[in-house]
Amino acid sequence: MKNWAGNLNYSSADVLRPESVAELAQVVARSGRVKALGSRHSFNRIGDTDGVHVLLDALPQHIELDSDRQSVRVSGGVSYGALCRTLQQSGVAIHNLASLPHISVAGAVQTGTHGSGVNNLSLAGAVEGIDLVRPSGEQVSLSRADGEEFLGSVVGLGAFGIVTGLQLAVRPSFSMRQRVLENLPWERALADFTRLVSSAYSVSLFTDYVGDSISQVWLKALDSEPPLGELFGATAATGPRHPLPGMSAENCTVQMDEPGLWLDRLPHFRHEFTPSNGEELQSEFILPLEQAPAAIQAVRNLADKLAPLLFVSEIRTGAADEFWLSPFYRQQSVALHFTWKPLQPQVEAVLPQLEDLLRPFGARPHWGKLFTPGGHDWDSLYPRLTDFRSLASAHDPEGKFRNGLLDSILGVPAVSSR
Repeated sequence: MKNWAGNLNYSSADVLRPESVAELAQVVARSGRVKALGSRHSFNRIGDTDGVHVLLDALPQHIELDSDRQSVRVSGGVSYGALCRTLQQSGVAIHNLASLPHISVAGAVQTGTHGSGVNNLSLAGAVEGIDLVRPSGEQVSLSRADGEEFLGSVVGLGAFGIVTGLQLAVRPSFSMRQRVLENLPWERALADFTRLVSSAYSVSLFTDYVGDSISQVWLKALDSEPPLGELFGATAATGPRHPLPGMSAENCTVQMDEPGLWLDRLPHFRHEFTPSNGEELQSEFILPLEQAPAAIQAVRNLADKLAPLLFVSEIRTGAADEFWLSPFYRQQSVALHFTWKPLQPQVEAVLPQLEDLLRPFGARPHWGKLFTPGGHDWDSLYPRLTDFRSLASAHDPEGKFRNGLLDSILGVPAVSSR
């Protein structure tokens, strides 16, 4: 099997498709090494195993709104697109979405995936409860009442078990408008960066770091907010835009300030379209918001090496949270996302240079994208990493849910099931 991008072949010895959580628990209990796969939208081996891969798409898929209409219970393999359509039918919503609605809920939460907005938590921020299958096959449920174990497990990198379900906070449905601005001067953007990225509910900047201006600014505003105006010298796009110059905007969500439902504006791409054939690579680095101007300028200084490898880079923001291994742990953040051309040797050659540039700013890599595992001081980046290791060892002492990438971050288990 391959991942969504097609840049890696998985290493599993067997692939199983359990049809119930009970059957999944039996598979986990009898397997030496095991990992779950959802939408396979990871670009590294965070979800790989040399044992058994279990696919979650044959499990019963449920989306059940709680009676108080404050939360929804959803099976882990459900995509955000499917979740959002069901929520909207009941008149409720979730607070934010990633660029793609095609990704699975469990995989997105476990890797710290996010949307944008200085006051918007990552997708994990909606989690109120999590259901896991432990190494023994035991099925457990954790909630916020479980305190630190809950905070360690939500962005858990698959180290604590296979996620079979989640409880997510919801809010009443809301409407939004989306506008694209073009040619925003870098000088003006960096001079007042926080005000720029706070100018709408969700703001994304698209660039290749070359030249004096940012190609596009995507503003997603609540319909109740004042009309979006011109911004810092940028000009309003005269028609719908795709983040990649020259690409048709047909598969993008509606722009031009036309009001619409949250699920049709928060993602960049429509659920009914596949945004690309997957032939791309991605990296992302999350760092404190106050470091953004200096960090972005450092990246601009490397533009001559980055631009030939880039399709585009997206700059987003996110609110601080309390999840131990969340890239947003206790810091309001800026996220520098790089969508690379499918040139993996060249990308892997330049990544250490990019990471060296961003290291002084405390950059944390996105767990599901390309980075250099040995190029980061994980303990300094994540103050609760020692506690995470201890919790993972307590629940999985033989490393049933581990793999080479996790071992490089957490250390090799004292007792291994290899």
